[in-house]
Amino acid sequence: LLVMERIDEGALKWEDTITASAHASSMGGSQIYLKEGEQMTARDLIKSVVIASANDAAVALAEHTYGSEEAFVKRMNERAAELGMTATHFENTNGLDDTAQNHVTSAEDIAIMSRELIRHREILEFSSTWMDTIRNGQFGLTNTNRLVRFYRGCNGLKTGSTKKAGFCVSVTAEREGMTLICVIMGAESRDIRNAEAQRLLDWGFATYGLFTAEGGTLDPLRVTGGTSDEVGISYPRFTAVLPKSDLTAVEHTVTLPESVKAPVRAGETVGKISYTCKGEALGEIPITATETAERLSFWELWGRVLKGVLCIG
Repeated sequence: LLVMERIDEGALKWEDTITASAHASSMGGSQIYLKEGEQMTARDLIKSVVIASANDAAVALAEHTYGSEEAFVKRMNERAAELGMTATHFENTNGLDDTAQNHVTSAEDIAIMSRELIRHREILEFSSTWMDTIRNGQFGLTNTNRLVRFYRGCNGLKTGSTKKAGFCVSVTAEREGMTLICVIMGAESRDIRNAEAQRLLDWGFATYGLFTAEGGTLDPLRVTGGTSDEVGISYPRFTAVLPKSDLTAVEHTVTLPESVKAPVRAGETVGKISYTCKGEALGEIPITATETAERLSFWELWGRVLKGVLCIG
């Protein structure tokens, strides 16, 4: 997530060349066997982390983006706090815990982190890839998450296992426009982990559905004291995941003034639509102006007054 946010900021580009340090190349567990001094693009390193759980690639990315693994881990903990991950504390970038003292998280926190991560569509492109290659096709990557191949709609996200943690996975799957996130931790084997994930996802898709209210426009809104007497207004699409039995019980309320004073800028919020289900709030979306109406100047206003007087005369 931190690496993807650095890309969004422009601080890192997909084709930037990253050089592996001795520390990065010393990682155990799942890896792509980076050698000290070996160079690889950020894209290939990210791909290696997401598809093949490459611990050495994770450290190389951390060192390149924040200067050191320690600085990166500090930012990991800060970002976790920002996201509300109250049960999480990171000690390294990859979860290797042979010497870790307080490297902990929870299923809920993993779900929170996963939800934020999949806002970056490239991650789902990588995590849904079954097989790929790096090093000009000389080194193969195979997805550690078998569910992307065998569970309908699965498009991610990541597996992990250590002796202390057991077999863990955060799975994302999409059907009919609805994405579910399922987190399994502490399973006794890969097969048990995968079976439990499938069972929970089956239950989720059978029990929940996606309510959708498409975006659109409303009647123009009257403007007072403006160069235009009215502006067009519109609202975006609204979605909510609900028990299937509640999908027909959603109600909405439009809150909109009779008029607004100029100036009004295109994109400015002028009202809202609130959605509820059985008395419980689901959320709200803004109603925004699609046009700009500037405030009348003194002379424009005086001209209108004179015009009105002359018409009366």
